[in-house]
This record gives sequence, C-alpha cells and structure tokens, in this order.
Amino acid sequence: MYTEKKGLQLGLVGWVRNTYHGTVEGQVQGPATMVEDMKVWLSKEGSPTSRITRASFADQRTIDTLELSGFKTRF
Repeated sequence: MYTEKKGLQLGLVGWVRNTYHGTVEGQVQGPATMVEDMKVWLSKEGSPTSRITRASFADQRTIDTLELSGFKTRF
C-alpha cells in the first residue's frame, strides 16, 4: 500500500507485491529520475513496518513508451 502510494506520488506506473518469502517484487516504469527516486526510497525507507536488509534491482532497461498503466498492489 505504501509502495503503491509512493509510486503514484512520483508519477510512476507499475505494480508491486509481497512474496511468500517475505520479500517484495515488482515492476516500475517512468522517467529515469523518478525511477531512481523510487529505488532510493525502496532501499532506505519503504513502508513504516518494513525492515530493509537488502535491495536488489534487476532487468533494468530504457523504454521509449510506457508498457503499463497505473500503479497497483498485486495480491
């Protein structure tokens, strides 16, 4: 919920979900500077009840047009 709110606040599109392993995964798209801001937030702050021990970002690429719309929490 907090990650969704932060993504929308930054003007990003994408999705996020908790895994059964106690981690979070997702996909984020938007302006590079806003994506970087989101990565910093995810790495250092996150939701109020989160305990961040490590953040890993993979499969990063530049796209010409957004492939997603909105920012949603998946269950």
